[in-house]
Amino acid sequence: MGVRNNLPLRDILTVTELNQEIKDLLEERFSEVWVEGEISNLRIPPSGHLYFTLKDDASQIRAVLFRMQARSLRFLPEDGLKVICRGRVSLYEKRGDYQLILETMEPKGIGALQLAFIQLKERLEKEGLFRSEPKKPLPVVPQRIGIITSPTGAVIRDMLHILERRFENLHILLYPARVQGEGAWREIAGGIEYFNHMKNVDVLIMGRGGGSLEDLWPFNEEGLARAIYRSKIPIISAVGHETDYTISDFVADLRAPTPSAAAELVVKEKREIKNGLHFLGHRLESRITQTLREDRTHLQHLQKILGTPGKALEELFLRIDELFGRLQRRVCWVLEGHRERSVHLKRGLYHRSPGQKVTHYRLLALETQKRMEQSVKHSIEMKRERMRGLLGKLDTLSPLSILQRGYSITRKLPALKILRDAEEIRRGDQVEVRLHRGALLCEVEATTLYDPSASIDLGKP
Repeated sequence: MGVRNNLPLRDILTVTELNQEIKDLLEERFSEVWVEGEISNLRIPPSGHLYFTLKDDASQIRAVLFRMQARSLRFLPEDGLKVICRGRVSLYEKRGDYQLILETMEPKGIGALQLAFIQLKERLEKEGLFRSEPKKPLPVVPQRIGIITSPTGAVIRDMLHILERRFENLHILLYPARVQGEGAWREIAGGIEYFNHMKNVDVLIMGRGGGSLEDLWPFNEEGLARAIYRSKIPIISAVGHETDYTISDFVADLRAPTPSAAAELVVKEKREIKNGLHFLGHRLESRITQTLREDRTHLQHLQKILGTPGKALEELFLRIDELFGRLQRRVCWVLEGHRERSVHLKRGLYHRSPGQKVTHYRLLALETQKRMEQSVKHSIEMKRERMRGLLGKLDTLSPLSILQRGYSITRKLPALKILRDAEEIRRGDQVEVRLHRGALLCEVEATTLYDPSASIDLGKP
């Protein structure tokens, strides 16, 4: 140290120089440290950097995680979360504050992927992506099936084998996609968007085999979950083994425990479907036969009630003639009464010779006669309308009209005997089925007996 003006010379630093030396010392001494603490005062400005305070029960330190490093985080940092961080100690020269410049960060006591899974699951569940209401039902017999998976793995071979065994000749479209690694979820989501745009499949199977949480992570990405939710085509999620659950499983319309199980769930066995169709066919045939039998019984009952239509028509014609005769007699009686009254008035006027009254009563008599004729015509027209209505009802009840509505009459050949009971005919007999237009000549192959008193269900089976 030198001397100036009898005073010892001192090495004086500026604030900037002092902070720079302290920064160099800190970064050299603490170039890499692991620090455990709790996040508080978290702040994320538009730049994307993470600024927060890392604290414990007795102390705290500022920390920053820049945007490039923050992108690699699998979880979302939040206040109160305990973490373990790796970074270096540095000094922010402008304020003289020392802080941690972090490189990595992971939650304490739980893996970053597991925490990210829990956080995303809770957030999507609050948004309603897991609700059962919007989930779409699978087609009973899909004609075209789309599969999104790796084209080289054992998964696609197993699913194709099962699908071919359960229902051969299905039309299957494969969208090749990576199912593991960075960016694999974009290829899977691209397959969903492709099939929804082309609309060339009835159902989608999306999946892969088992693996670790890291291997299955593409199926836990938020982008893929939203692509599944937007799909108009039903999606089956078949990821991993039976105990593996992913975000895609919760959003999909149906979760299969394994890819092989998805192939079994997407389509029933053809033999099972055929048996179901045969059963429904037998039920339909049975109900039609029962319906025809009960209709035939009802028709016979109506025939007994109505009797012969010709006799009913004769009775109606006689009734009409009787009413018309009564009407004529009534009209004649009324006209005769008016005529006698007119003669009486004429005589009275003749004796009294009131010329004006005679003219008046003559006009009155003519008006009365005109009204009577109109009344008689109206009464006759009403009777005719009633007669037309009765004739229409008789025509509706006619056997020909019943045939026109789709019923038929079966007669045994060659005797042309009308059949009312299946016991009246045997296999090999010939029958004539009378329709509204024409007739059918048929040979009986079999007969079936049913209880005539049983009810008929006209509904579809």
